[in-house]
Amino acid sequence: MGLFNRRSQTANVQEGTAAVATLDVDPALAALTGDYVIDAAHSSIGFTVRHAMVTNVRGSFTDYSGTLRLDGGDPARSAASIEVKIASVDTGIADRDGHLRSGDFFDAEAFPEMTFRSTQAAQLGGDAYRITGELTIKDVTRPLSIDLEFNGSATDVYGNERVGFEGSAEILRSDWGLTWNAALEAGGVMVSDKVKLTFDISAIKQA
Repeated sequence: MGLFNRRSQTANVQEGTAAVATLDVDPALAALTGDYVIDAAHSSIGFTVRHAMVTNVRGSFTDYSGTLRLDGGDPARSAASIEVKIASVDTGIADRDGHLRSGDFFDAEAFPEMTFRSTQAAQLGGDAYRITGELTIKDVTRPLSIDLEFNGSATDVYGNERVGFEGSAEILRSDWGLTWNAALEAGGVMVSDKVKLTFDISAIKQA
């Protein structure tokens, strides 16, 4: 059952052939409504990009923060905000990470943060959702839609109420001014324009 799913019930009333339709919100889902903070220690924000036309390079950002506003009765009133420190980019290779932080790519010194601010949320069906907003990289702001799956909710051993989501989106990095590349002898380029973003989010409800 979806996080924001409204459950429609029909009550048959024995007055001739009359039937009365009622709309009810699942109280268990409505109870999840509230403000949440992303738990970076149990979450990940990653990316995958094609390298030299033959393989994929995966990386992540290790320093970020964010908040969620969930509405168990009306998904359109839900929202998300994330701030990512560009200098925390990590692909497992120090030289490559340094290149990504440089002016050829993110220019982390001049543009230290990447941000996402949601503008719309919608349920696609079941536990599938889409959140649409604005992604800003290097002072370029463009729309981005992220498809998410609600993984459930639980109370951890410390008494924290948690919710979990995982999702992905694809972007063209050139749309945000990330245009560096190198031509290959056999044709093609060193780094693909298309980048897949991945999100695995655990968030803690605030009092």
